[in-house]
Amino acid sequence: MLLEVIATTVKDAVIAERYGADRIELITGIREGGLTPSLGLIEGVREAVGIPVRVMVRPHARSFRYDEADTQTMLRDIRHIAAVGGLSLVMGMLRPDGAVDEELLKRLLQAADGLEVTFHRAFDEAEDQIAALEIIKRYPQITDVLTSGGQNTAPEGAERIAVLERLSSMSPVSILAGSGLTADGLRDFVIRTAVSRVHFGSAVREDGDPLKPVDPARLQAVRSILNSGKR
Repeated sequence: MLLEVIATTVKDAVIAERYGADRIELITGIREGGLTPSLGLIEGVREAVGIPVRVMVRPHARSFRYDEADTQTMLRDIRHIAAVGGLSLVMGMLRPDGAVDEELLKRLLQAADGLEVTFHRAFDEAEDQIAALEIIKRYPQITDVLTSGGQNTAPEGAERIAVLERLSSMSPVSILAGSGLTADGLRDFVIRTAVSRVHFGSAVREDGDPLKPVDPARLQAVRSILNSGKR
């Protein structure tokens, strides 16, 4: 069972690794759903931890639709991230009609030059999630789809997440369930959905506050639950 934890500082990343995270999603702007972190933070986290780190590539929080100026920013960010070495990416993009922006996806994947990618929660705003998943499955670089099943929280979207998990089971893409997961009910959620990857943010921070540091005790509690239910 893979446990991905959001980090917004070097200290977050270090604590996450020490207390049970398998992978880090590195972002800034946590209340905006995640934005591209600074190059200094990216380099600092890569130097500080040994577990995999996926870096958010998202130039603004206005929407998941990007114009050419946004695209050029994202391409530059991807090149900088790739130059650091040993990192992966998190990104997602939609057309105005709610379909995956496949043209932009191809451009960014080409710039990523083989780096593994998570397609983030832009997926939850797709007009047709099943069709979106079929597009994403065409690209082996994309190993994860972060989703709450189209609902505000993953527990609310559990039924759809279970469907997505079944549809992705014979492909290179894994469903990464995230948003609103907590230690309470986690075991039942994993059983209901059959997911093997989960994503945690506020629930493993002090007082459940997104602007506070990662809390070792909360993170260890989640890790213990996941370990007890290993398949």
